[in-house]
Amino acid sequence: MSAEIAPQSIEGLFQDSRRRLAEAGIVTPDLDTSLLLEHATGFTVLSRITEAGRIVPPDLIERFEDCLARRLRREPVHRIIGEREFYGLPLKLNASTLVPRPDTETLVDLVLPFVKDTVRQTGPCRILDLGTGTGAIALALLATVPGTVAIGSDISDEALDAAEQNAAALRLEDRFAPVRSDWFEAIAGEFDLILSNPPYIRIGDIASLDSDVRDYDPLAALDGGGDGLAAYRILAEQAPAYMSGRGALAVEIGHDQKEDVTILFEDLGFRRIGIRKDYSGHDRALFFVK
Repeated sequence: MSAEIAPQSIEGLFQDSRRRLAEAGIVTPDLDTSLLLEHATGFTVLSRITEAGRIVPPDLIERFEDCLARRLRREPVHRIIGEREFYGLPLKLNASTLVPRPDTETLVDLVLPFVKDTVRQTGPCRILDLGTGTGAIALALLATVPGTVAIGSDISDEALDAAEQNAAALRLEDRFAPVRSDWFEAIAGEFDLILSNPPYIRIGDIASLDSDVRDYDPLAALDGGGDGLAAYRILAEQAPAYMSGRGALAVEIGHDQKEDVTILFEDLGFRRIGIRKDYSGHDRALFFVK
């Protein structure tokens, strides 16, 4: 098959591919082509500048075309690559994990001062990350603040495998423990900080999501019930039993959920002490104490 592939230069392959993505309605054709080209062939943006006329070997073109075909079917770029950077950390993905998104970094930013302050005042900060997925939130905090330990829980064994592999790759496995649990079901002990990026999409809205999300993200990580608040009710009702004396709780929310989630937690005795907007200016993370 490779012998039938027409020769192409690095720049020619890039330009032809970005045009095909643009014509298919992909909104970031330049970025997607660059990422897939480097993943499939090893040729970077610098390669396109310094070796633009270099001919790409047929086997690498074939590998790149396979990736491009997947993107044209709307499979997300980072699922094709199998990795996504979060808070400066490379994280491996699998079919049972969400792709960590930049907006979730705002949750880390929101709680970071609290975590550092806890370490200064009381020693190790004990963190519980519910629905950990790739481990992104917990691992970002562990990597940033040495005096932290975390449990990352998830209902999916496959997701926990990804989190455990990521912790090991980042040399954080001695401070990170994966636990299979349906919310608090298998959790024991008290924590200084409970975190979650829970499913918060209203079940009736899932069909209207972009196909990149709807067709490739695990449904369990999206479905927030009829009103999108099902997971927040569990957290608000059950978290206090697992919070230390100075314990706090922080969650990611949907862009229009600030008031509903705040009222839900306040009705159960929490007080909101922080809020953070995402990079698009939407309310994205809330911070509470009991």
